[in-house]
Amino acid sequence: MARLIAEKADIVPLLAEVFRQYGFEGASLARIGEGTRLGKGSIYHFFPGGKEEMADAVLADIDAWFRDNIFIPLAENAEPRAGIARMFADVERYFDSGQRICLLGVFALGSERDRFAARVQAYFAAWIAALGAALQRSGHSALEASELAEETVAGIQGALVLSRALQTPASFSAALQRLQRRL
Repeated sequence: MARLIAEKADIVPLLAEVFRQYGFEGASLARIGEGTRLGKGSIYHFFPGGKEEMADAVLADIDAWFRDNIFIPLAENAEPRAGIARMFADVERYFDSGQRICLLGVFALGSERDRFAARVQAYFAAWIAALGAALQRSGHSALEASELAEETVAGIQGALVLSRALQTPASFSAALQRLQRRL
C-alpha cells in the first residue's frame, strides 16, 4: 500500500536500504516501490531523473553523514586520539555493529562499479586522508599514518563483509576494537 511522504529526504534512507539489499542494477522499480511503499508516480515526482537520481541522492546523503560525523571530527578534534575513538564509535553505530553493509562497498564491487567509480573513490580517499591526518597529528610519520589509515579502512570494510558472511555481528565489534588498539 502506498504511503504519504512529505519530503524527498524522507525517501532517501529507504532507497539506501533497497540499494544495499539489491545493488543498483538489482533495484528494480518494483523493488524500490516495495521498499519505499510509494507508487511509481510518487517515486518519479521526487526523482524525475529515475534510478540514477535516486542513487545520487543516496550517495550525497552518505557523503554528508561521513563528512559531518567522521571526516570533520577527525580533522578538527584538538585531541586526535579522541577523534579517532569517536570515528570507531560512530562507524560501529552507522554500520549497526556490522549488520548494515557499506553501500559504497556494494557500488564498488557490483556491476555498477564504473558508473559510480569517482564517487566511491572520493569517499574512500577522503576517509583515508582524514584518518591519516589525525594519525599524523597524533605522532605517526606521514608514511606510517597513510599506511595505517589505508589498512584501517580496509580492515573496517573487510570486517563488515566477514561479520555478514559469518552472521556474527560481534566479530565486527571485535575487529573495530582490535583496529583501534593498533592505532
